[in-house]
Amino acid sequence: MVERLVIRHYREDDSIPEITRLLHHAYAALAQMGLRYTATYQDDEVTLKRLLRGVAFVGELNREIVATVTLYPESPLETLSEWYRKEGVHYFGQMAVRPDLQGKGIGTRLVGLMEEEARKLGATELALDTAVPALHLREWYRRLGYRQVEELHWGTTNYRSVILSKTL
Repeated sequence: MVERLVIRHYREDDSIPEITRLLHHAYAALAQMGLRYTATYQDDEVTLKRLLRGVAFVGELNREIVATVTLYPESPLETLSEWYRKEGVHYFGQMAVRPDLQGKGIGTRLVGLMEEEARKLGATELALDTAVPALHLREWYRRLGYRQVEELHWGTTNYRSVILSKTL
């Protein structure tokens, strides 16, 4: 079934409420751990803003959006992350896979796509951030070749974050 998944660029006519619901569902288990990721509660306006700030992709299965991820080629200078401000570092976020499809390789495909797209844009490193207590995610990214390069608190979450990065 997941072999029919089509990953494509986000389009203006894609349903923002559908993507927001996907994010809420995909991050629900993290919310149950007590982690207040933005994707656990964001509204449609925030979803759209985050999609448009980068190069956004959606995964579609039977005309339903079941996955999403956004690549951010440049980081705002005011970011708290020193790593994100480094030349050649791109990062991705707002990654989600519908819960019943998790563990089927879709997330790995999305990360691979982010690496490929970042290389095309001239990145030498691809980074992301996640919660320190999300050990299962940290371990998954480690298996994909990501290493910890920074730890910080964004101020908008209730946890410390780790910045993970991979040399491209």
